[in-house]
Amino acid sequence: MTVSLADLTEALLSAAKKAGADDADAVAVNGTSLSIDVLGGKLEQAERAEGVDIGLRVLIGHRQACVSASDTKPDTIRTMAERAVAMAREAPEDPTVGLAQSSQLAQGWDLDVLDLADPAPEPAPAELEEHARMAEAAALAAEGISAVQSASAGYGRQAFHLSATNGFSGGYARTNRALYCVAIVGEGQAMERDHYGESRVFQADLPDPVSVGRLAAIRTLERAGARRPKTGAYPVLFDERVASSLVGHLLSAINGSAIVGGRSWARDLLDQQVLPSGLNITEDPHRPRVAGSRPFDGEGLPTAKRLIVDDGRLTGWTLDLATARKLGLQSTGNAARGTSSPPSPSHSNIALTQGEATRDALIRDMGTGLLVTSMIGSSISPTTGDYSRGASGFWIENGEIAYPVNECTIAGNLRDMLLTLVPANDARPYLSRVVPSLLVSGLTIAGE
Repeated sequence: MTVSLADLTEALLSAAKKAGADDADAVAVNGTSLSIDVLGGKLEQAERAEGVDIGLRVLIGHRQACVSASDTKPDTIRTMAERAVAMAREAPEDPTVGLAQSSQLAQGWDLDVLDLADPAPEPAPAELEEHARMAEAAALAAEGISAVQSASAGYGRQAFHLSATNGFSGGYARTNRALYCVAIVGEGQAMERDHYGESRVFQADLPDPVSVGRLAAIRTLERAGARRPKTGAYPVLFDERVASSLVGHLLSAINGSAIVGGRSWARDLLDQQVLPSGLNITEDPHRPRVAGSRPFDGEGLPTAKRLIVDDGRLTGWTLDLATARKLGLQSTGNAARGTSSPPSPSHSNIALTQGEATRDALIRDMGTGLLVTSMIGSSISPTTGDYSRGASGFWIENGEIAYPVNECTIAGNLRDMLLTLVPANDARPYLSRVVPSLLVSGLTIAGE
């Protein structure tokens, strides 16, 4: 007999109380994943994983401890609770530890509106294999492509349930379908590669495999003959596929954990200008059919749309209950929770204001500079915002793409970089992070 996730979390809470916990919350996750890789038109690898993971956090006064397991037997649950209580009694006191008050909890939500789970049945492995094979064949059919490094298709479904002794109990499920292809042009030292991939909540929204393979080939062929760019200070245009990383660095800097720990370059920027006037960053955890949506956070608080940056000014930090209490503020409903650790702040769906110009118009206007389409490595100081990353893309001369480039480094400071952003209008609206191509002025490029 299969036990529901809600029943599992209630069993964990009951065991925690019997073991001596003052309060507790529990998480149960039931996940299934299927991944198929093909190479040379043949099945290369097939992986399937499924199982239930459970996690328990117990609180004794202002002390807490977390334990997790992948076994749901009653004896395991009892042992987990006893071990967690013993650990909590030895843990250091933290006055900010504690569950939400009942008045803070989410009271209702409409999962049908969020549309997070595709009702279609799990795809057969043969179907995923065929999709991966079609993507590979489409890439190989492009003249000049020497090989396909990998082509893969995947499926995932996860159900999540959270319960706590403060009375909260809620859960939801989400699905994921993905298709990915990496192509190669040239050989030896002249070899270049690029890729294209898509991931959607619903299979019906996923592009067809042939278009995925073709775009992977087009991107790869554009990389042929790449060389190092000039060294100097130039404008840099971050292509839409990598531009969200810039917003991500700001989001990391305003995370409550970084602010509380004093290790953020944005710690003195509250209510200050962090982006050009006219630009907003909006978080909306209620967008339908988007991977980052959720009806409540990892502590049972309601999630809501909010302006993180309003007209270029930073409006606040991203907080869970503990970081909010440390700062004397209120949680923003951004707690994320796994089975093996306590809640921590995390963003969901993010959107940056789009501009009016196309990416091509920004290329024309920048004159001479670098268009970045991929990045590797990272050397970013969390306390100063000093930024340095390896990059590849295309060199721009006289407002036009001149040649592909690789093996270069771009450097600057995030505080200065973000204040010069000029957005294009090419963000993909179905992504969890809707960020267009971004032009940044005066970065240092280390090339030849």
